[in-house]
Amino acid sequence: MIVVKVGGSAGIDLDRVCADIAALWQGGERLVLVHGGSHLTNQVAEALGHPPRFVTSVSGFTSRRTDRRTLEIFEMVYCGQVNKGIVERLQARGVNALGLSGLDGRLLEGPRKDALRIVENGRRLVLRDDYTGKVEKVNTALLNLLLDHGYLPVVSPPALSYAGEAINVDGDRAAAAIATALGARALVILSNVPGLLRSFPDESSLIRHIPKDRVEEAMAFAEGRMRMKVLGAAEAVAAGVGRVIFADGRVEGPVRRALAGEGTVVC
Repeated sequence: MIVVKVGGSAGIDLDRVCADIAALWQGGERLVLVHGGSHLTNQVAEALGHPPRFVTSVSGFTSRRTDRRTLEIFEMVYCGQVNKGIVERLQARGVNALGLSGLDGRLLEGPRKDALRIVENGRRLVLRDDYTGKVEKVNTALLNLLLDHGYLPVVSPPALSYAGEAINVDGDRAAAAIATALGARALVILSNVPGLLRSFPDESSLIRHIPKDRVEEAMAFAEGRMRMKVLGAAEAVAAGVGRVIFADGRVEGPVRRALAGEGTVVC
C-alpha cells in the first residue's frame, strides 16, 4: 500500500502523475491518491472577487484564511474541478478511479479550531470565524471497501468536523493521516520542486535523506508551505509509515522515481 499526495501548485504535471499512477495500479499496486488545488483556488477566488488571504500562526506555519465564502470556493475547486479532472485522467488510462472528499462517508474527521492565533504586522490576533481544523480519524473501512472492489480512491479536502461542519485541513497532513491509518509502506508527496532544498529555490541544494530523529532540524530549511509538508512527514514516520518521499511532480514517472529514491527521503 502506498499513498500519493499531489500538490496543487503551478507547474505540476497532472498528466504525468496520472500516467504513472495508472502504471502502478495496473501493475497490482494498492494505492490511494490525495490531491490539493491551491493555485487554481487562488485564481478562482480572485475572479469571484474574494481574493485569497494567507495567515501565519504564532508557531510559524502559513495557512489559508478560511471564512465561509472561502470554504465554498475551496469546495468548488477542490471537490469539483480538480478532483473530477484527476478522475477523468485516470479513467482515460483504464483506472476505475472514484473521487470523494473528506466529507463523504465521514472519510476524514477532526476538530474545528475554536480560534486561530496569528501574527500580522507584528501583532498577535485571534480569528474566531475560521473554518479550519485537523484530521484525527480516517474511515479506513470505506477506503478498503473501495480498494477491495477495484476502485482507486481520489481524495480531496475538506474534512468533516465532529460537529458536522466542513473544515479546511492541510492536504499533506491529511495524506499523512491516511497513510498512517492504512499502514502504508510509503507516502509520496509530489510538488513543484525536487524535494526539500537546503537553499531554496536552488534545486541543486536538494537534501537527499533525513533520518526521522532529525526532522526537526530539517524544518530550518523548509520555506512556506514546505514547513507543513515536513511536519506531515514527521507525523507519518513517527506513527509507523515506512518512509515519506518529497519528490518532483513535474517530471516523467514521478511516483516510481520517488519510490526508487529520488527526492528527499524521510525514514
